[in-house]
Amino acid sequence: MSSWTSRYDRLLKWRERNIPNDKFVILLSFLVGIFTSIAACILKQIIHLIQYLLTTNFSVYHEQYLYLLYPAVGILIAALFVKYVVKDDISHGVTKILFALSQRKSIIKPHNMWSSVVASSVTIGFGGSVGAEAPVVLTGSAIGSNLGRFFKLDQKTLMLMVGCGAAGAIGGIFKAPIAGIVFTLEVLMLDMTFSSVIPLLISSVTATTMAYLFMGTEAQFVMQGESFSLSRIPYYLILGVVCGFFSLYFTRGMNWIENIFRKISNFWVKFVIGAVILSALIFIFPPLYGEGYDSISALLNLNTSEIFEHSMFWNLQNSTYWLIAYLLLIILFKIFASAATNAAGGCGGIFAPSLFVGCFTGFLVAVVLQALGFGDVPAQNLALAGMAGLMSGVMHAPLTGIFLIAELTGGYELFIPLMIVSVISYCTIYVFEPHSLYAMRLAKKGELMTHNKDKAVLTLLKTEDLLETDIQTISPNAMFGDLIKLISQSKRNIFAVVDRNSVFLGIVSLEEVRNIMFRPELYNRFSVRRLMVSPPAKVYIGEPVESVIRKFDDSRAWNLPVLDGDKYIGFVSKSKVLSAYREMLVELSAE
Repeated sequence: MSSWTSRYDRLLKWRERNIPNDKFVILLSFLVGIFTSIAACILKQIIHLIQYLLTTNFSVYHEQYLYLLYPAVGILIAALFVKYVVKDDISHGVTKILFALSQRKSIIKPHNMWSSVVASSVTIGFGGSVGAEAPVVLTGSAIGSNLGRFFKLDQKTLMLMVGCGAAGAIGGIFKAPIAGIVFTLEVLMLDMTFSSVIPLLISSVTATTMAYLFMGTEAQFVMQGESFSLSRIPYYLILGVVCGFFSLYFTRGMNWIENIFRKISNFWVKFVIGAVILSALIFIFPPLYGEGYDSISALLNLNTSEIFEHSMFWNLQNSTYWLIAYLLLIILFKIFASAATNAAGGCGGIFAPSLFVGCFTGFLVAVVLQALGFGDVPAQNLALAGMAGLMSGVMHAPLTGIFLIAELTGGYELFIPLMIVSVISYCTIYVFEPHSLYAMRLAKKGELMTHNKDKAVLTLLKTEDLLETDIQTISPNAMFGDLIKLISQSKRNIFAVVDRNSVFLGIVSLEEVRNIMFRPELYNRFSVRRLMVSPPAKVYIGEPVESVIRKFDDSRAWNLPVLDGDKYIGFVSKSKVLSAYREMLVELSAE
């Protein structure tokens, strides 16, 4: 045993003897908040540094042809880094966290503690039209997961550490501690107790405090909006519905584009197509460059001229109709730019794109209403509420949308409009799409953990863990007498009939042969092939347990064979499933 291993073992034993588990979780949540905030600050600073070096000398009055080059260079660097250094897929960060939680391993690979920071900073700094938030959430969750694994924490505590990392990431990168907690509870966790919320609170507040120290206490977006008025509620109702439909467009459009790129297997073909689409869109619509937070700030402060900077449409900014068309086209093409960025090999998330589209949607609705003669429409307020509406719809997280936008802008006096738009947007999209963009991929595979505890428990159970292999097998060519000998040696009342290649053919039940099993004259007359029957249903390895339960209910069987293709693996019993379900339910419900 090496000296390092020996010291490591002594450290673990010392911790177990001197620090109770509940207090140790508090300590770890504090450390996760510190490390995650540092990662978030490093990521933001690198992005801003790269953007400053590349664009600081641009003229605002002319289109910039370097926009045709920068995004492609950034994606190429990030893609080669992922392909040859990381050698793993690091896209869809929040989806990866959901998968880790749903499979109840809560294990996130160590490289995720730094790889997403490197890849996303280059991608976004060079103009990739995505956000830094999902990569840093994956980074924070990886920090929590690996710190927990280092100290050999149990699976339930490991799950909590993953949540602490996510809460710290949101709190650190947005300076939004409440939103960090709410995001973790609403988007990631299935059933949190009071004792679990405390570590989340510590991580989120710690990360936010560190962000204040590194980046100042000013809100992300500074605006001077108008106070809330009851007479303007109809405007927010309209905006809520519009945000719901734009959220649906965002969700399904992004998924559709990603599916198209997924069919392209060649790395270079995918890169070229994605880079060309992204560069062309940014050249035509410069606000699509990078995260887009400068454009959001411009609209929140009614500086519409800023979104026309570096654009070929600079001379059209004073026309209301051109402004409406420009805003609408940017909204529609944002998903193409974001999807192309990730599909071509870049790394980024949909936090920033959803905020971007939401702000432009709110401002567009305000401009259209003003053009129709409604002179008292507060464009800044609608732009602010639109951000909450899109985030609520795309992520299926209305509370996250409300609190995040309030903390991002300091617009707490507009809480009611934020609530109205977020709730209506969520209700609108939920009619058409029951899952968020994050959860869609896992839901299709039956691997999504939900806030419904029954479904969550079934998701956590695995068919392979419920497998029973003590059921005897017999050849179809064996005689009835051979089956009788097998019955005398077995404790089960069912037998699997398989050929010499383990291909499953059928079953023989004790109930089926009970009336003839004491007639020796038949022992050499019948073969097992004549006695076997087909099972009422078959279960396949890897099949979701929720589907297995449905098969038990439909067939009214108590035992079903489990196959790997056509090969026999074992049986699964309803009693085993129910027993495992009860044990898991008790464990999840325990404090």
